[in-house]
Amino acid sequence: MAAARRVRDPRAGFGRPAAEPGPAVPQGLLRAARKSGQLNLAGRSLSEVPQHVWRINLDTPEEARHNLSFGAADRWWEQTDLTKLILASNKLQSLSEDVKLLPALTVLDVHDNQLTSLPSALGQLENLQKLDVSHNKLRSIPEEVMQLSHLKSLLLHHNELSHLPDGFGQLVNLEELDLSNNHLTDIPTSFALLINLVRLNLACNQLSSLPADISAMKSLRQLDCSKNYLETVPSKLATMASLEQLYLRKNKLRSLPEFPSCKLLKELHAGENQIEILNAENLKHLNSLSVLELRDNKIKSVPDEITLLQKLERLDLANNDISRLPYTLGNLPQLKFLALEGNPLRTIRRDLLKCLTQCESDYLLSPDDVTTVNEEPPVTAMTLPSESRVNMHAITSLKLLEYSEKQAAVIPDDMFDAVRSNPVTTVNFSKNQLNEVPPRIVELKDSVCDVNLGFNKISSISSELCVLHKLTHLDIRNNFLTSLPEEMEALTRLQLINLSFNRFKAFPSVLYCIPALETILLSDNQVGCVDAQGLRALVGLGTLDLRNNDLLQLPPELGHCQSLRTLLLEGNPFRTPRAAVLAKGTAAVLEYLRSRIPA
Repeated sequence: MAAARRVRDPRAGFGRPAAEPGPAVPQGLLRAARKSGQLNLAGRSLSEVPQHVWRINLDTPEEARHNLSFGAADRWWEQTDLTKLILASNKLQSLSEDVKLLPALTVLDVHDNQLTSLPSALGQLENLQKLDVSHNKLRSIPEEVMQLSHLKSLLLHHNELSHLPDGFGQLVNLEELDLSNNHLTDIPTSFALLINLVRLNLACNQLSSLPADISAMKSLRQLDCSKNYLETVPSKLATMASLEQLYLRKNKLRSLPEFPSCKLLKELHAGENQIEILNAENLKHLNSLSVLELRDNKIKSVPDEITLLQKLERLDLANNDISRLPYTLGNLPQLKFLALEGNPLRTIRRDLLKCLTQCESDYLLSPDDVTTVNEEPPVTAMTLPSESRVNMHAITSLKLLEYSEKQAAVIPDDMFDAVRSNPVTTVNFSKNQLNEVPPRIVELKDSVCDVNLGFNKISSISSELCVLHKLTHLDIRNNFLTSLPEEMEALTRLQLINLSFNRFKAFPSVLYCIPALETILLSDNQVGCVDAQGLRALVGLGTLDLRNNDLLQLPPELGHCQSLRTLLLEGNPFRTPRAAVLAKGTAAVLEYLRSRIPA
Protein backbone atom coordinates (compact mmCIF):
# COMPACT_ATOMS: atom_id res chain seq x y z
CA MET A 1 0.00 0.00 0.00
CA ALA A 2 2.88 2.35 0.78
CA ALA A 3 4.33 1.85 -2.69
CA ALA A 4 1.01 2.61 -4.30
CA ARG A 5 0.74 5.80 -2.32
CA ARG A 6 4.17 6.93 -3.51
CA VAL A 7 3.06 6.47 -7.12
CA ARG A 8 -0.34 8.10 -6.75
CA ASP A 9 0.66 11.42 -5.13
CA PRO A 10 3.24 12.53 -7.70
CA ARG A 11 0.88 11.70 -10.53
CA ALA A 12 -1.73 13.84 -8.87
CA GLY A 13 0.78 16.67 -8.81
CA PHE A 14 1.76 16.39 -12.47
CA GLY A 15 -1.48 15.16 -13.97
CA ARG A 16 -3.99 17.76 -12.88
CA PRO A 17 -6.07 19.59 -15.47
CA ALA A 18 -4.76 22.79 -17.04
CA ALA A 19 -6.77 24.81 -14.52
CA GLU A 20 -4.28 24.03 -11.75
CA PRO A 21 -3.09 27.39 -10.39
CA GLY A 22 0.51 28.30 -10.97
CA PRO A 23 3.02 26.93 -13.48
CA ALA A 24 4.59 23.50 -13.11
CA VAL A 25 7.96 23.21 -11.43
CA PRO A 26 10.58 22.11 -14.01
CA GLN A 27 11.82 18.57 -13.48
CA GLY A 28 15.36 19.82 -13.99
CA LEU A 29 15.07 21.97 -10.86
CA LEU A 30 13.74 19.05 -8.84
CA ARG A 31 16.58 16.78 -10.00
CA ALA A 32 19.13 19.44 -9.09
CA ALA A 33 17.47 19.95 -5.71
CA ARG A 34 17.75 16.26 -4.88
CA LYS A 35 21.50 16.52 -5.40
CA SER A 36 22.20 19.92 -3.86
CA GLY A 37 19.58 20.01 -1.12
CA GLN A 38 18.48 23.47 -2.32
CA LEU A 39 15.36 24.46 -4.28
CA ASN A 40 14.64 28.00 -5.48
CA LEU A 41 11.10 28.64 -6.75
CA ALA A 42 11.13 32.42 -6.36
CA GLY A 43 9.18 34.61 -8.78
CA ARG A 44 7.20 31.84 -10.50
CA SER A 45 3.68 33.21 -9.85
CA LEU A 46 2.83 30.19 -7.72
CA SER A 47 -0.54 30.47 -5.97
CA GLU A 48 0.15 27.22 -4.13
CA VAL A 49 3.12 24.94 -3.61
CA PRO A 50 2.80 21.75 -5.69
CA GLN A 51 2.45 18.64 -3.56
CA HIS A 52 5.50 17.00 -5.12
CA VAL A 53 7.66 19.81 -3.73
CA TRP A 54 6.68 18.95 -0.17
CA ARG A 55 7.22 15.25 -0.94
CA ILE A 56 10.47 15.70 -2.85
CA ASN A 57 12.39 13.49 -0.42
CA LEU A 58 9.61 10.93 0.05
CA ASP A 59 8.31 9.97 -3.38
CA THR A 60 10.08 8.04 -6.11
CA PRO A 61 11.29 10.58 -8.71
CA GLU A 62 9.49 10.87 -12.04
CA GLU A 63 12.58 9.72 -13.95
CA ALA A 64 12.89 6.53 -11.88
CA ARG A 65 9.27 5.56 -12.56
CA HIS A 66 9.94 5.83 -16.28
CA ASN A 67 12.68 3.20 -16.01
CA LEU A 68 15.34 5.53 -17.40
CA SER A 69 18.97 4.42 -17.22
CA PHE A 70 21.26 6.34 -14.88
CA GLY A 71 24.97 6.85 -14.61
CA ALA A 72 26.74 6.50 -11.29
CA ALA A 73 26.45 10.22 -10.62
CA ASP A 74 22.69 10.31 -11.34
CA ARG A 75 21.46 7.62 -8.98
CA TRP A 76 18.21 9.05 -7.69
CA TRP A 77 18.23 6.87 -4.58
CA GLU A 78 21.31 8.74 -3.30
CA GLN A 79 19.40 12.02 -3.04
CA THR A 80 20.13 14.74 -0.47
CA ASP A 81 17.46 15.92 1.93
CA LEU A 82 16.17 19.40 1.14
CA THR A 83 17.79 21.96 3.48
CA LYS A 84 16.99 25.25 1.71
CA LEU A 85 13.63 26.18 0.15
CA ILE A 86 12.99 29.61 -1.39
CA LEU A 87 9.37 30.47 -2.28
CA ALA A 88 9.79 34.26 -2.33
CA SER A 89 7.93 36.66 -4.64
CA ASN A 90 5.02 34.41 -5.52
CA LYS A 91 1.26 34.62 -4.88
CA LEU A 92 0.96 32.23 -1.98
CA GLN A 93 -1.94 32.89 0.39
CA SER A 94 -1.18 29.96 2.67
CA LEU A 95 1.40 27.28 3.38
CA SER A 96 0.41 23.64 3.68
CA GLU A 97 0.87 21.71 6.92
CA ASP A 98 2.87 19.36 4.68
CA VAL A 99 5.86 21.61 5.29
CA LYS A 100 6.57 19.13 8.10
CA LEU A 101 7.58 16.61 5.40
CA LEU A 102 10.83 18.58 5.01
CA PRO A 103 12.32 18.10 8.49
CA ALA A 104 15.91 18.79 7.32
CA LEU A 105 15.14 22.39 6.29
CA THR A 106 17.59 24.95 7.70
CA VAL A 107 16.37 27.87 5.53
CA LEU A 108 12.76 28.68 4.57
CA ASP A 109 12.24 31.92 2.64
CA VAL A 110 8.62 32.89 1.87
CA HIS A 111 9.00 36.67 1.76
CA ASP A 112 6.93 38.80 -0.62
CA ASN A 113 3.77 36.69 -0.82
CA GLN A 114 0.19 37.12 0.43
CA LEU A 115 0.27 34.91 3.51
CA THR A 116 -2.27 35.74 6.21
CA SER A 117 -1.23 32.92 8.55
CA LEU A 118 1.47 30.31 9.10
CA PRO A 119 0.94 26.56 9.59
CA SER A 120 1.47 25.17 13.08
CA ALA A 121 3.57 22.41 11.47
CA LEU A 122 6.42 24.92 11.21
CA GLY A 123 7.16 24.03 14.81
CA GLN A 124 8.24 20.56 13.68
CA LEU A 125 11.14 21.90 11.57
CA GLU A 126 13.59 21.40 14.41
CA ASN A 127 16.65 22.10 12.22
CA LEU A 128 15.39 25.46 10.92
CA GLN A 129 17.93 28.27 11.35
CA LYS A 130 16.47 31.02 9.15
CA LEU A 131 12.80 31.86 8.57
CA ASP A 132 11.93 34.81 6.32
CA VAL A 133 8.20 35.58 6.14
CA SER A 134 8.57 39.33 5.62
CA HIS A 135 6.40 41.36 3.22
CA ASN A 136 3.24 39.31 3.76
CA LYS A 137 -0.08 39.95 5.52
CA LEU A 138 0.44 38.03 8.75
CA ARG A 139 -1.66 39.11 11.71
CA SER A 140 -0.32 36.61 14.21
CA ILE A 141 2.48 34.11 14.77
CA PRO A 142 1.54 30.59 15.88
CA GLU A 143 2.85 29.50 19.27
CA GLU A 144 4.44 26.47 17.59
CA VAL A 145 7.06 28.71 15.98
CA MET A 146 8.44 29.27 19.48
CA GLN A 147 9.57 25.62 19.42
CA LEU A 148 12.25 26.34 16.80
CA SER A 149 15.11 26.23 19.28
CA HIS A 150 17.85 26.36 16.60
CA LEU A 151 16.43 29.44 14.85
CA LYS A 152 19.07 32.17 14.38
CA SER A 153 17.33 34.58 12.00
CA LEU A 154 13.62 35.47 12.08
CA LEU A 155 12.41 38.12 9.63
CA LEU A 156 8.83 39.31 10.18
CA HIS A 157 9.00 42.88 8.88
CA HIS A 158 6.27 44.43 6.70
CA ASN A 159 3.34 42.40 8.01
CA GLU A 160 0.22 43.27 10.03
CA LEU A 161 1.24 41.95 13.44
CA SER A 162 -0.41 43.66 16.41
CA HIS A 163 0.88 41.29 19.12
CA LEU A 164 3.54 38.62 19.66
CA PRO A 165 3.39 35.29 21.52
CA ASP A 166 4.47 35.49 25.15
CA GLY A 167 6.82 32.57 24.60
CA PHE A 168 9.19 34.51 22.34
CA GLY A 169 11.96 34.05 24.88
CA GLN A 170 12.12 30.36 23.99
CA LEU A 171 14.03 31.27 20.81
CA VAL A 172 17.22 31.38 22.83
CA ASN A 173 19.59 31.00 19.85
CA LEU A 174 18.08 33.88 17.90
CA GLU A 175 20.72 36.33 16.62
CA GLU A 176 18.64 38.48 14.24
CA LEU A 177 15.03 39.58 14.72
CA ASP A 178 13.29 42.07 12.43
CA LEU A 179 9.79 43.18 13.48
CA SER A 180 9.77 46.54 11.73
CA ASN A 181 6.76 47.90 9.83
CA ASN A 182 4.03 46.14 11.81
CA HIS A 183 1.34 47.34 14.25
CA LEU A 184 2.94 46.32 17.53
CA THR A 185 1.94 48.30 20.64
CA ASP A 186 4.05 46.39 23.17
CA ILE A 187 6.91 43.92 23.44
CA PRO A 188 6.71 40.70 25.51
CA THR A 189 8.85 40.79 28.64
CA SER A 190 10.23 37.39 27.61
CA PHE A 191 12.42 39.26 25.12
CA ALA A 192 14.87 39.53 28.04
CA LEU A 193 15.69 35.84 27.53
CA LEU A 194 17.06 36.45 24.02
CA ILE A 195 20.59 36.75 25.34
CA ASN A 196 22.21 35.81 22.00
CA LEU A 197 20.34 38.42 19.96
CA VAL A 198 22.72 40.70 18.05
CA ARG A 199 20.32 42.76 15.89
CA LEU A 200 16.79 43.83 16.88
CA ASN A 201 14.67 46.00 14.59
CA LEU A 202 11.44 47.42 16.06
CA ALA A 203 11.16 50.43 13.73
CA CYS A 204 7.85 51.64 12.31
CA ASN A 205 5.47 50.23 14.90
CA GLN A 206 3.20 51.80 17.55
CA LEU A 207 5.34 51.33 20.64
CA SER A 208 4.86 53.88 23.41
CA SER A 209 7.37 52.24 25.75
CA LEU A 210 10.09 49.62 25.93
CA PRO A 211 10.26 47.01 28.70
CA ALA A 212 13.26 47.66 30.96
CA ASP A 213 13.99 43.93 30.93
CA ILE A 214 15.37 44.05 27.40
CA SER A 215 18.53 45.41 28.99
CA ALA A 216 19.33 41.74 29.74
CA MET A 217 20.18 41.24 26.06
CA LYS A 218 23.89 41.17 26.73
CA SER A 219 24.86 40.40 23.10
CA LEU A 220 22.73 43.08 21.41
CA ARG A 221 24.83 45.36 19.20
CA GLN A 222 22.16 47.07 17.09
CA LEU A 223 18.75 48.30 18.30
CA ASP A 224 16.41 50.21 15.99
CA CYS A 225 13.31 51.79 17.56
CA SER A 226 12.82 54.50 14.93
CA LYS A 227 9.37 55.80 14.05
CA ASN A 228 7.39 54.79 17.12
CA TYR A 229 5.71 56.79 19.92
CA LEU A 230 8.42 56.57 22.58
CA GLU A 231 8.44 59.44 25.06
CA THR A 232 11.15 57.98 27.25
CA VAL A 233 13.76 55.25 27.09
CA PRO A 234 14.29 53.03 30.16
CA SER A 235 17.45 53.97 32.03
CA LYS A 236 18.42 50.31 32.23
CA LEU A 237 19.07 50.45 28.51
CA ALA A 238 22.40 51.97 29.46
CA THR A 239 23.50 48.64 30.97
CA MET A 240 23.53 46.91 27.56
CA ALA A 241 27.27 46.51 27.48
CA SER A 242 27.53 45.37 23.84
CA LEU A 243 25.28 48.03 22.30
CA GLU A 244 27.03 49.82 19.41
CA GLN A 245 24.21 51.36 17.34
CA LEU A 246 21.01 52.87 18.74
CA TYR A 247 18.31 54.37 16.50
CA LEU A 248 15.60 56.47 18.19
CA ARG A 249 14.63 58.70 15.27
CA LYS A 250 11.07 59.93 14.74
CA ASN A 251 9.72 59.37 18.24
CA LYS A 252 8.41 61.77 20.93
CA LEU A 253 11.51 62.06 23.10
CA ARG A 254 11.87 65.34 25.01
CA SER A 255 15.35 64.64 26.30
CA LEU A 256 18.34 62.60 25.28
CA PRO A 257 18.75 59.45 27.40
CA GLU A 258 21.79 59.19 29.65
CA PHE A 259 24.11 56.28 28.97
CA PRO A 260 26.49 55.88 31.93
CA SER A 261 27.43 52.28 31.06
CA CYS A 262 27.33 52.06 27.24
CA LYS A 263 31.08 52.02 26.78
CA LEU A 264 30.89 50.64 23.23
CA LEU A 265 28.12 52.86 21.83
CA LYS A 266 29.39 54.19 18.49
CA GLU A 267 26.27 55.58 16.83
CA LEU A 268 23.33 57.41 18.41
CA HIS A 269 20.55 58.56 16.07
CA ALA A 270 17.82 60.64 17.76
CA GLY A 271 16.72 63.04 15.03
CA GLU A 272 13.12 64.19 14.50
CA ASN A 273 12.11 64.15 18.18
CA GLN A 274 11.25 67.01 20.58
CA ILE A 275 14.55 67.22 22.42
CA GLU A 276 15.11 70.69 23.89
CA ILE A 277 18.18 70.30 26.08
CA LEU A 278 21.58 68.80 25.38
CA ASN A 279 23.72 68.88 28.52
CA ALA A 280 26.94 67.49 29.90
CA GLU A 281 25.22 64.52 31.58
CA ASN A 282 24.03 63.34 28.19
CA LEU A 283 27.55 63.33 26.79
CA LYS A 284 30.15 62.60 29.43
CA HIS A 285 29.99 58.78 29.21
CA LEU A 286 29.83 58.50 25.41
CA ASN A 287 33.57 58.21 24.92
CA SER A 288 33.32 55.80 21.98
CA LEU A 289 30.69 57.74 20.02
CA SER A 290 31.59 58.40 16.37
CA VAL A 291 28.14 59.44 15.08
CA LEU A 292 25.70 61.74 16.89
CA GLU A 293 22.58 62.62 14.89
CA LEU A 294 20.16 65.12 16.49
CA ARG A 295 18.67 66.94 13.50
CA ASP A 296 15.10 68.24 13.53
CA ASN A 297 14.76 68.76 17.29
CA LYS A 298 14.39 71.90 19.46
CA ILE A 299 17.90 72.10 20.90
CA LYS A 300 18.83 75.67 21.84
CA SER A 301 22.51 75.31 22.73
CA VAL A 302 25.48 72.97 22.53
CA PRO A 303 27.39 72.50 25.82
CA ASP A 304 31.12 73.06 26.06
CA GLU A 305 31.41 69.42 27.14
CA ILE A 306 30.95 68.42 23.50
CA THR A 307 34.73 68.19 23.56
CA LEU A 308 34.40 64.98 25.61
CA LEU A 309 33.44 63.17 22.40
CA GLN A 310 37.00 62.80 21.20
CA LYS A 311 36.13 60.04 18.69
CA LEU A 312 33.22 61.91 17.12
CA GLU A 313 33.35 61.91 13.30
CA ARG A 314 29.84 63.00 12.32
CA LEU A 315 27.69 65.56 14.13
CA ASP A 316 24.28 66.45 12.72
CA LEU A 317 22.51 69.35 14.47
CA ALA A 318 20.55 70.63 11.47
CA ASN A 319 17.15 72.25 11.97
CA ASN A 320 17.31 73.08 15.67
CA ASP A 321 17.14 76.42 17.55
CA ILE A 322 20.90 76.86 18.02
CA SER A 323 22.04 80.49 17.84
CA ARG A 324 25.59 80.08 19.14
CA LEU A 325 28.31 77.44 18.86
CA PRO A 326 30.82 76.76 21.65
CA TYR A 327 34.47 77.32 20.84
CA THR A 328 35.24 73.81 22.13
CA LEU A 329 33.56 72.41 19.04
CA GLY A 330 36.83 73.07 17.27
CA ASN A 331 38.66 70.70 19.63
CA LEU A 332 37.15 67.52 18.17
CA PRO A 333 40.13 65.95 16.38
CA GLN A 334 38.20 63.29 14.41
CA LEU A 335 35.27 65.45 13.24
CA LYS A 336 34.77 65.05 9.47
CA PHE A 337 31.14 66.08 8.99
CA LEU A 338 29.12 68.84 10.62
CA ALA A 339 25.50 69.69 9.69
CA LEU A 340 24.14 73.01 10.98
CA GLU A 341 21.73 74.24 8.32
CA GLY A 342 18.32 75.41 9.50
CA ASN A 343 19.59 76.97 12.73
CA PRO A 344 19.32 80.72 13.55
CA LEU A 345 23.11 81.11 13.81
CA ARG A 346 23.87 84.83 13.96
CA THR A 347 27.63 84.69 14.30
CA ILE A 348 30.57 82.30 14.27
CA ARG A 349 33.83 83.42 15.85
CA ARG A 350 36.67 83.65 13.40
CA ASP A 351 38.92 81.35 15.49
CA LEU A 352 36.19 78.69 15.59
CA LEU A 353 35.71 78.95 11.86
CA LYS A 354 39.41 78.35 11.37
CA CYS A 355 39.25 75.20 13.51
CA LEU A 356 36.37 73.84 11.42
CA THR A 357 37.70 74.50 7.95
CA GLN A 358 38.91 70.90 7.60
CA CYS A 359 35.42 69.59 8.36
CA GLU A 360 32.95 68.74 5.58
CA SER A 361 30.33 71.21 6.76
CA ASP A 362 26.73 71.17 5.62
CA TYR A 363 26.38 74.79 6.74
CA LEU A 364 28.99 77.25 7.96
CA LEU A 365 29.17 80.99 7.52
CA SER A 366 31.80 82.13 5.05
CA PRO A 367 34.70 84.29 6.37
CA ASP A 368 32.93 87.39 5.03
CA ASP A 369 29.96 86.66 7.29
CA VAL A 370 31.90 86.07 10.48
CA THR A 371 31.03 89.40 12.06
CA THR A 372 27.71 89.67 13.84
CA VAL A 373 24.76 89.95 11.50
CA ASN A 374 22.19 92.54 12.57
CA GLU A 375 19.43 91.66 10.13
CA GLU A 376 16.70 89.27 11.15
CA PRO A 377 17.19 85.80 9.72
CA PRO A 378 14.88 84.91 6.83
CA VAL A 379 11.56 83.39 7.67
CA THR A 380 12.60 80.15 5.98
CA ALA A 381 15.66 79.67 8.20
CA MET A 382 13.82 77.33 10.50
CA THR A 383 11.71 75.51 7.95
CA LEU A 384 12.01 71.87 8.91
CA PRO A 385 12.41 69.16 6.28
CA SER A 386 10.01 67.08 8.37
CA GLU A 387 7.27 69.50 7.28
CA SER A 388 7.99 68.56 3.70
CA ARG A 389 8.65 65.27 1.98
CA VAL A 390 11.86 66.65 0.52
CA ASN A 391 15.15 66.06 2.31
CA MET A 392 17.10 69.11 1.18
CA HIS A 393 20.05 68.12 3.33
CA ALA A 394 20.49 64.94 1.30
CA ILE A 395 20.02 66.78 -1.99
CA THR A 396 22.43 69.64 -1.37
CA SER A 397 25.11 67.87 0.65
CA LEU A 398 25.01 64.26 -0.47
CA LYS A 399 23.71 64.89 -4.00
CA LEU A 400 21.10 62.25 -3.17
CA LEU A 401 17.43 62.23 -4.17
CA GLU A 402 15.81 59.69 -1.87
CA TYR A 403 12.22 58.55 -1.60
CA SER A 404 12.47 54.94 -0.48
CA GLU A 405 10.40 52.62 1.72
CA LYS A 406 7.27 54.78 1.32
CA GLN A 407 5.07 52.13 -0.33
CA ALA A 408 4.29 54.87 -2.86
CA ALA A 409 2.78 54.19 -6.29
CA VAL A 410 4.19 57.44 -7.69
CA ILE A 411 7.05 59.76 -6.77
CA PRO A 412 5.70 63.21 -5.71
CA ASP A 413 6.46 66.07 -8.08
CA ASP A 414 7.98 68.17 -5.31
CA MET A 415 10.83 65.66 -5.11
CA PHE A 416 11.84 66.47 -8.67
CA ASP A 417 11.05 70.17 -8.29
CA ALA A 418 13.61 70.41 -5.48
CA VAL A 419 16.41 69.18 -7.74
CA ARG A 420 16.13 71.84 -10.44
CA SER A 421 18.90 74.03 -9.05
CA ASN A 422 20.64 71.24 -7.12
CA PRO A 423 21.87 68.50 -9.47
CA VAL A 424 21.98 65.05 -7.86
CA THR A 425 24.17 62.08 -8.73
CA THR A 426 22.26 59.36 -6.85
CA VAL A 427 18.56 58.43 -6.96
CA ASN A 428 17.00 55.95 -4.54
CA PHE A 429 13.33 55.09 -5.15
CA SER A 430 13.60 51.51 -3.85
CA LYS A 431 11.04 49.61 -1.78
CA ASN A 432 7.90 51.30 -3.06
CA GLN A 433 4.96 50.21 -5.21
CA LEU A 434 6.08 51.75 -8.49
CA ASN A 435 4.62 50.14 -11.61
CA GLU A 436 6.85 52.09 -13.96
CA VAL A 437 10.02 54.14 -14.06
CA PRO A 438 9.06 57.67 -12.93
CA PRO A 439 8.81 59.69 -16.19
CA ARG A 440 10.38 62.79 -14.64
CA ILE A 441 13.62 60.93 -14.03
CA VAL A 442 14.58 62.14 -17.50
CA GLU A 443 15.10 65.59 -15.95
CA LEU A 444 18.17 64.21 -14.16
CA LYS A 445 19.92 62.97 -17.30
CA ASP A 446 22.80 65.43 -17.10
CA SER A 447 23.92 64.52 -13.58
CA VAL A 448 22.64 61.23 -12.23
CA CYS A 449 25.06 58.29 -12.14
CA ASP A 450 23.44 55.82 -9.75
CA VAL A 451 19.76 54.77 -9.81
CA ASN A 452 18.10 52.31 -7.41
CA LEU A 453 14.59 51.15 -8.34
CA GLY A 454 14.79 47.81 -6.53
CA PHE A 455 11.87 46.18 -4.70
CA ASN A 456 9.04 47.72 -6.74
CA LYS A 457 6.51 46.33 -9.21
CA ILE A 458 8.05 47.54 -12.46
CA SER A 459 7.30 45.25 -15.41
CA SER A 460 9.03 47.20 -18.19
CA ILE A 461 11.78 49.80 -18.64
CA SER A 462 10.67 53.04 -20.30
CA SER A 463 12.65 55.22 -22.69
CA GLU A 464 13.13 57.88 -19.99
CA LEU A 465 15.65 55.67 -18.19
CA CYS A 466 17.54 54.99 -21.41
CA VAL A 467 18.60 58.63 -21.86
CA LEU A 468 20.47 58.87 -18.54
CA HIS A 469 23.75 58.98 -20.43
CA LYS A 470 25.92 59.34 -17.31
CA LEU A 471 24.45 56.28 -15.62
CA THR A 472 27.09 53.90 -14.20
CA HIS A 473 25.09 51.86 -11.65
CA LEU A 474 21.53 50.59 -12.09
CA ASP A 475 19.72 48.47 -9.50
CA ILE A 476 16.32 47.04 -10.58
CA ARG A 477 16.31 43.87 -8.50
CA ASN A 478 13.05 42.39 -7.15
CA ASN A 479 10.68 43.67 -9.84
CA PHE A 480 8.56 42.01 -12.53
CA LEU A 481 10.86 42.49 -15.54
CA THR A 482 10.89 39.93 -18.33
CA SER A 483 12.97 41.89 -20.87
CA LEU A 484 15.02 45.04 -21.41
CA PRO A 485 14.51 47.51 -24.31
CA GLU A 486 17.11 47.79 -27.05
CA GLU A 487 17.28 51.53 -26.31
CA MET A 488 19.38 50.69 -23.23
CA GLU A 489 22.28 50.29 -25.63
CA ALA A 490 22.65 54.07 -25.27
CA LEU A 491 23.83 53.64 -21.65
CA THR A 492 27.44 53.46 -22.75
CA ARG A 493 28.85 54.24 -19.28
CA LEU A 494 26.87 51.58 -17.43
CA GLN A 495 29.25 49.50 -15.30
CA LEU A 496 26.92 47.59 -12.98
CA ILE A 497 23.39 46.31 -13.43
CA ASN A 498 21.45 44.31 -10.85
CA LEU A 499 18.52 42.34 -12.30
CA SER A 500 18.25 39.66 -9.61
CA PHE A 501 14.81 38.35 -8.57
CA ASN A 502 12.93 39.30 -11.74
CA ARG A 503 11.16 37.18 -14.38
CA PHE A 504 13.77 36.91 -17.15
CA LYS A 505 13.57 33.68 -19.12
CA ALA A 506 16.38 34.70 -21.46
CA PHE A 507 19.59 36.62 -20.95
CA PRO A 508 18.79 40.24 -22.00
CA SER A 509 20.52 40.57 -25.38
CA VAL A 510 20.98 44.34 -25.08
CA LEU A 511 23.53 43.76 -22.32
CA TYR A 512 25.92 42.29 -24.89
CA CYS A 513 25.94 45.75 -26.50
CA ILE A 514 27.05 47.76 -23.44
CA PRO A 515 30.85 47.43 -23.52
CA ALA A 516 31.48 49.25 -20.20
CA LEU A 517 29.67 46.59 -18.15
CA GLU A 518 31.84 45.18 -15.38
CA THR A 519 29.19 43.51 -13.19
CA ILE A 520 25.99 41.71 -14.23
CA LEU A 521 23.82 40.33 -11.43
CA LEU A 522 21.08 38.12 -12.84
CA SER A 523 20.51 35.55 -10.10
CA ASP A 524 17.11 34.12 -9.18
CA ASN A 525 15.47 34.40 -12.59
CA GLN A 526 14.51 31.73 -15.13
CA VAL A 527 17.28 32.22 -17.68
CA GLY A 528 17.73 29.10 -19.82
CA CYS A 529 20.84 29.95 -21.87
CA VAL A 530 23.62 32.49 -22.40
CA ASP A 531 25.54 33.56 -25.50
CA ALA A 532 29.23 33.00 -24.83
CA GLN A 533 30.31 35.07 -27.83
CA GLY A 534 28.18 37.98 -26.66
CA LEU A 535 29.77 37.83 -23.21
CA ARG A 536 33.27 37.74 -24.71
CA ALA A 537 32.53 41.12 -26.31
CA LEU A 538 32.26 42.59 -22.79
CA VAL A 539 36.01 42.84 -22.32
CA GLY A 540 35.72 44.46 -18.88
CA LEU A 541 33.21 41.98 -17.43
CA GLY A 542 34.59 40.85 -14.07
CA THR A 543 31.50 39.52 -12.25
CA LEU A 544 28.63 37.46 -13.67
CA ASP A 545 26.03 36.09 -11.25
CA LEU A 546 23.70 33.50 -12.80
CA ARG A 547 22.80 31.57 -9.66
CA ASN A 548 19.38 29.95 -9.32
CA ASN A 549 18.29 30.03 -12.94
CA ASP A 550 17.20 27.31 -15.39
CA LEU A 551 20.50 26.76 -17.21
CA LEU A 552 20.53 23.18 -18.51
CA GLN A 553 23.99 23.50 -20.04
CA LEU A 554 26.92 25.90 -20.26
CA PRO A 555 28.55 26.72 -23.59
CA PRO A 556 32.22 25.64 -23.42
CA GLU A 557 33.19 28.89 -25.18
CA LEU A 558 32.34 30.68 -21.94
CA GLY A 559 35.76 29.53 -20.82
CA HIS A 560 37.32 32.11 -23.15
CA CYS A 561 35.93 34.98 -21.03
CA GLN A 562 39.33 35.66 -19.54
CA SER A 563 38.27 38.86 -17.77
CA LEU A 564 35.81 37.01 -15.48
CA ARG A 565 37.06 36.99 -11.91
CA THR A 566 33.75 35.88 -10.36
CA LEU A 567 31.35 33.49 -12.10
CA LEU A 568 28.47 32.28 -9.90
CA LEU A 569 26.42 29.34 -11.19
CA GLU A 570 25.08 27.44 -8.17
CA GLY A 571 21.42 26.43 -8.17
CA ASN A 572 21.09 25.66 -11.88
CA PRO A 573 19.89 22.25 -13.14
CA PHE A 574 22.83 21.55 -15.50
CA ARG A 575 24.73 18.29 -15.06
CA THR A 576 28.16 19.61 -15.94
CA PRO A 577 30.27 21.04 -14.52
CA ARG A 578 29.68 19.10 -11.32
CA ALA A 579 29.31 20.73 -7.93
CA ALA A 580 32.86 19.64 -7.08
CA VAL A 581 34.19 21.75 -9.96
CA LEU A 582 32.02 24.74 -9.02
CA ALA A 583 33.35 24.57 -5.49
CA LYS A 584 36.91 25.13 -6.76
CA GLY A 585 36.07 28.62 -7.95
CA THR A 586 35.83 30.65 -11.13
CA ALA A 587 39.28 29.85 -12.52
CA ALA A 588 38.64 26.11 -12.25
CA VAL A 589 35.22 26.42 -13.93
CA LEU A 590 36.64 28.41 -16.84
CA GLU A 591 39.48 25.94 -17.26
CA TYR A 592 37.00 23.07 -17.24
CA LEU A 593 34.87 24.77 -19.91
CA ARG A 594 37.91 25.46 -22.10
CA SER A 595 38.85 21.78 -21.90
CA ARG A 596 35.51 20.86 -23.46
CA ILE A 597 35.87 23.08 -26.52
CA PRO A 598 36.24 20.83 -29.59
CA ALA A 599 39.74 20.94 -31.08
